[in-house]
Amino acid sequence: MMTDPIADMLIRIKNALFARHKMVVVSASKLKLAILKVLKEEGYIEDFHYIDEKPQGKIQIILKYDENKKPVITGVKRVSKPGRRIYMGYKDLPRVMNGLGIAIVSTSQGIMTDHEARKRRIGGEVICEIW
Repeated sequence: MMTDPIADMLIRIKNALFARHKMVVVSASKLKLAILKVLKEEGYIEDFHYIDEKPQGKIQIILKYDENKKPVITGVKRVSKPGRRIYMGYKDLPRVMNGLGIAIVSTSQGIMTDHEARKRRIGGEVICEIW
């Protein structure tokens, strides 16, 4: 039984990057797909594909490296956990690495980065920080 599937996905991505893998496969959920969409838009992963399997689908994540073969993602921190949810207003959202990283926020208008949430002036649950 997995208690925190989001943390599991983030750590699998981080471990696969440090092991220099091209891709990693995780179990699918709508929240994971939304988080991966944000990561792709921000340039932290190359791409992802949903694989329809029974009883639960899988997501294939293609990882991204720079021209020197170093991982684009250097750090991941899970902020809001199942045992302790962290909610913040748009003024209190964290600035990750002074703007070099992103915080992924679950808002009433969907999953988005901290920059976008500040621009739209909406707060929400801070899921994780990535730099």
